[in-house]
Amino acid sequence: MNDKQEKGAMQVDVQLVRDLAALLDDTNLTEIEVEDGDRKIRVARKAASAAPAPVYAPAPAAAPAAPAAAPAAASAEPALPSGTVVKSPIVGTAYLAAEPGAAPFARVGTQVAAGETILIVEAMKVMNAIPAPSAGTVKAILVDNGQPVEYDQPLIVIE
Repeated sequence: MNDKQEKGAMQVDVQLVRDLAALLDDTNLTEIEVEDGDRKIRVARKAASAAPAPVYAPAPAAAPAAPAAAPAAASAEPALPSGTVVKSPIVGTAYLAAEPGAAPFARVGTQVAAGETILIVEAMKVMNAIPAPSAGTVKAILVDNGQPVEYDQPLIVIE
């Protein structure tokens, strides 16, 4: 039986799994996977798929939540310049340039045309170009290159 356990069954390092779960908490990630030779350990939270559900909750449930969110939004609004806020349409990783070392799509103070790519959000190895919704001047870039972004997170302000 010991030979079978050693050859056929994977020995799980419980402390490693606990450490990975703690890392998920510390970094606000929803999934992490490590690989060591033939052994692979993946720790994931279902919170990411459950998080959008409250956003799409029935209108009566959303109405009481609006006053609670309003003070937070009111305190965040003064930090944003006036203009059109471009938000992330998906969860992913924001990239300000087409590839490492390349010039960024847009910088603060640059003019952009409607439909022009202003950044990329990568989701599941698919690069999604995020276009400027209107022509204007980039007033603020609210994310860093390579930063994870959430659905509806403000990315860029154009005026």
